[in-house]
Amino acid sequence: MPSTVIANISYDAATAALRVIFLSGAVYLYREVPGEVYEAMKRATSKGRYLNRYIKGKYSFVKVK
Repeated sequence: MPSTVIANISYDAATAALRVIFLSGAVYLYREVPGEVYEAMKRATSKGRYLNRYIKGKYSFVKVK
């Protein structure tokens, strides 16, 4: 999963929570994200661009770390 800003992404289907870990060490949890959005992000050529375009501002989030 090479990305210039994102180290890792994971998804909890039970809670519909998308966890994004940035290279900086920051961790964000996006809530009520449909599974198909996560699957599309996994396939995206640019994870950061996908996050900015389809997730940020559309789903509530909390900064975990």
